[in-house]
Amino acid sequence: MDSVKVDPLWKMMGLLFKPHPWHGIHIGKNSPQVVTSFVEIVPTDTIKYEIDKASGYLKVDRPQRYSNICPSLYGLIPQTYCAERVADLCEQETGRQGIVGDGDPLDICIITEKTISHGNIILEVIPIGGFRMIDGNEADDKIIAVLKGDNVYGNLTDIKQCPAAIIDRLKHYFLTYKELPGEYRKAKVEIDHVYGREAAFEVIKKSQEDYNAHFGAIEEMLTQQLRGTDGNFTAE
Repeated sequence: MDSVKVDPLWKMMGLLFKPHPWHGIHIGKNSPQVVTSFVEIVPTDTIKYEIDKASGYLKVDRPQRYSNICPSLYGLIPQTYCAERVADLCEQETGRQGIVGDGDPLDICIITEKTISHGNIILEVIPIGGFRMIDGNEADDKIIAVLKGDNVYGNLTDIKQCPAAIIDRLKHYFLTYKELPGEYRKAKVEIDHVYGREAAFEVIKKSQEDYNAHFGAIEEMLTQQLRGTDGNFTAE
């Protein structure tokens, strides 16, 4: 992966402690054209895992029931957050009112020819488009990307170049994965439309802005605490 300039203190912390997948891993210096992604689940998982926001460890969200198996690698883009700016963009593009962000990192689906057997890994990927998905009144965009360097899909630059069957399978999964036979779900999941690369870049940028607005002071605050008022590392 491309190198990112890191404060020496944070480099030391990275050697001593496992970085938090959401806050401690850099999105990548070439974002949004190329982004780092953290994989939570893979197509062979029969359990839906998701990151525990407090600890950074993967936790069991729920068993995958019936035929609801995710057809691609699925995870999040570090240092992103879906809040006011992502919601405003969704309202502008759909003409709807009352949309809010879902309060999670930005989701991403990664297409690759390779079989990756487990999650809890990071990858460099190339966004090619996405789904403008709305869950009830929440903006819940799904970025679609290809694994950088993938022999089959790595040269795709826009979602229009992706086989329609792959996009249809992903759409079907997200439109049905919360439905259970015999249960009524009040909030409706819908995909307003499928967008291309440039629109995906805009969603990623807005999610970075939301992250910086809500969490941008974390690194500065911790650095001040660790360095102490005299600028040197302190520990109590």
